[in-house]
Amino acid sequence: MEQYWDDDLLIAAQSDLWNHLFVFLKSMSLKCAVELGIPDAIHRHGGPTSVPDLVAALDLPAARLPQLRRLMRMLAFSRIFTRQTSEDAAGGEEEDLYGLTPTSRLLVDEAGGRRSLAPFVRSMFDPVLMAPSLRLGDWFKETDGIATPFEALYGSNIWGVTSRNPEFNAAFNEGMAADGRFIMDVVVRKCGHVFCRLRSLVDVGGGTGTAARAIAEAFPDVKCAVLDLPQVVQGLPADGPVEFIAGSMFERVPPADAVMLKWVLHDWDDEDCVRILRRCKEAIPPREAGGKVIVIEPVIGSSPEEKSTAAQLFIDMWMMIQAGGRERDELEWRKIFTKAGFSDYKIVATLGFRSVIEVYP
Repeated sequence: MEQYWDDDLLIAAQSDLWNHLFVFLKSMSLKCAVELGIPDAIHRHGGPTSVPDLVAALDLPAARLPQLRRLMRMLAFSRIFTRQTSEDAAGGEEEDLYGLTPTSRLLVDEAGGRRSLAPFVRSMFDPVLMAPSLRLGDWFKETDGIATPFEALYGSNIWGVTSRNPEFNAAFNEGMAADGRFIMDVVVRKCGHVFCRLRSLVDVGGGTGTAARAIAEAFPDVKCAVLDLPQVVQGLPADGPVEFIAGSMFERVPPADAVMLKWVLHDWDDEDCVRILRRCKEAIPPREAGGKVIVIEPVIGSSPEEKSTAAQLFIDMWMMIQAGGRERDELEWRKIFTKAGFSDYKIVATLGFRSVIEVYP
């Protein structure tokens, strides 16, 4: 017997379906705002800004003013910007004013961009990374064992593409560096105790060294080095506070009191994570001598906030599409640590959707 559906329920379900269907336009609106420099323009204005003032500040054609009003309305509804109505003193008409929220403040290039996540946003919207998402359904039906939709599209993993596409490699590294600057500023303030009493640290997969530099600045007695692929570290300055070492974490990790893996292990499956962690274990002294691995990764279920859990699940899907890795809950992390030969760990869940995990040999 066919189930009876109330008309109001059907209409509500259709609205819900359309919200899921068109939610990508929320992301595209954010992308547009960053590309146009809207957060910077509002910041330079010194407070809530009208759309005509934004058109002038961004040097946009006057004919685009009606469309910019619609974009700003969407972004305000998405809580990227605030929206308030004020009477135009000159014309006597009401004018919407748009201001920064805590979210859009993260996209302002103030202080030389030290805390700006705009480069990270730009890198995540790179067409190289966006295109594999459109192949997700096809990939599920393939039987040839291709690891990811990314690999199905490009014929190699993401690291292979960075090695032969300098433009994408630069944008990707810049995005990772922006994330590193942002999160490490917070880690040093909130979790600085994990670096105390260390004499040396190797940041494995540490990119262009922004995270390691943050540690070196906050803890000058810690000798910091970065291990990453040749295409990542080539050309980086060799006379700064951080030493750069070209190599593979699957082959050898340079010796140090501590090894840091920030947003690295989630790129890989469990077997590869165990291989990486075993190399890290070989590089550090026993626990009694201060040896440990510092993992900065999401731990699914670690935060009671729904937006943190949503971010963890979104990133888990992103990892499945791009790199073949995954996000893990505490039990899944414990199994990996144990299999790699570690004896204990401690999770500090104070970074929103990410946590700091100290892993002991």
